[in-house]
Amino acid sequence: MVHSPLLADLAALSLGSWLLLGLALFFALCFEFVNGFHDTANAVATVIYTNTLPAVPAVIWSGLFNFLGVLTSGGAVAFSIVNLLPAELVIHVGSAAGFSMVFSLLVSAILWNLGTWHLGLPASSSHTLIGSIIGVGVANALMSGSHYWGDGVNWAKAKDVGMALLISPAIGFCIAAILLIMMKILIKNPQLYSTPVGHQPPPRWIRAILMFTCTGVSFAHGSNDGQKGMGLIMLILVGTLPTTFALKNGSSPMEVNAVRTELNNTIHYCGIYSRTAQPDKIGIAPERIITNFLRGSHTPPPELFRSIEMIAGESLKLIGSSDSINNVPESRRGKLRSDLYLISSVSSKLAKNHQLDSKESEQTAKRLTSAINAVTNFIPVWVKVAVAIALGCGTMIGWKRIVITVGARIGRRHMTYGQGATASLVAMITISMADVLGLPVSTTHILSSAVAGTMAANGSGLQMSTVRNILMAWILTLPVCVFLGAALFSLGLNLLANLGIH
Repeated sequence: MVHSPLLADLAALSLGSWLLLGLALFFALCFEFVNGFHDTANAVATVIYTNTLPAVPAVIWSGLFNFLGVLTSGGAVAFSIVNLLPAELVIHVGSAAGFSMVFSLLVSAILWNLGTWHLGLPASSSHTLIGSIIGVGVANALMSGSHYWGDGVNWAKAKDVGMALLISPAIGFCIAAILLIMMKILIKNPQLYSTPVGHQPPPRWIRAILMFTCTGVSFAHGSNDGQKGMGLIMLILVGTLPTTFALKNGSSPMEVNAVRTELNNTIHYCGIYSRTAQPDKIGIAPERIITNFLRGSHTPPPELFRSIEMIAGESLKLIGSSDSINNVPESRRGKLRSDLYLISSVSSKLAKNHQLDSKESEQTAKRLTSAINAVTNFIPVWVKVAVAIALGCGTMIGWKRIVITVGARIGRRHMTYGQGATASLVAMITISMADVLGLPVSTTHILSSAVAGTMAANGSGLQMSTVRNILMAWILTLPVCVFLGAALFSLGLNLLANLGIH
């Protein structure tokens, strides 16, 4: 009889864990479904309002390329979202606190997306999710007795993501405006700058441009936004089914040997700086020293290097001399994953904050993080397929409210062919670049801003009441979702505690 790690994982779950796992996966797919009709409506607004495609074929076309975008995505964005979460919750995601974190993130994001969709406001799913993450981190820090509420958030990573989300709308507005002006100077064909007549489609060459840009935005949206749900699903699976999902079973011997080599280098380096560490401050919980450091921006004490040295040594013992992850004892894979995650997180922070003794040491720390990520950051094909189906189906349902706002209510005049093509082209390029860099950006912000930029450059004027409503939704998204995330996390933790789930 063939032994299946997945069956062993499933058999070890209690009934309560089964229910929580099922609900968590359901809510993760619901988030992507809502994301589909909330965010992807932006991609089809330009082709619908220029009569390039009728509404139903446009939405089906966009849904298909969202599906393909998810399937071909890498995973950098997925794990950049996970890295925003408090480390102690990530490594104990199968606990009551971990499940409370996952549910609060997903429920708050779904509620805000549904609310803004109902009002026809193109708000950002990325801002929604990141606001919820910050709320969970703050609540976790306060409930765990931290001296400072800000200790619960990975602010360095949040800053990187926040800058991408803040800058991308400005880029969308300015570049779209400049591009439209350049088009008018270089391309003198008046058809490109005319508005559709009735239901008459544009000339073929213009139609081809609009179809290409709509396809590109849809594909890029699937590749970028679809990863956010994938990251959360992997977090759930690693916490509840560690034997199967904690480590990439298909890791090559080269990848495993790279981890072993970098762990040995880490032990040697930390041994030098941990000589004055006081053992009584570490006790039997080196993980606590590392998670406390990850919470704040403290100067690394000798005890931190000693804790890293201890955990790296334990990880080396678990990996042994084998060149295959399959030889790691099944019961210890979850522990190995947690230890490697802590080592990767702390080495990345030390390098980024320049808290090591040289540039060479920072490069070594980065190599360690890369080596660990190669055996821990993976997404099974079936997860991609499930998210792709949810996002693609969501695209085909409920799109109309957002499309009307983007296509008809931002500018005072009807969108021209050139405006539609310019806005979509800028959105496609910006989102694709963010995907390559592993930065979660907002399709909504970029495309809405690009449409507004073309309206301003064209002298079409802006409907300030709509612009004010959109800006208000953007401004409120983060604080509202921080509050929702914190409140739901606290309520969920208390509820699970009362049910006897720890």
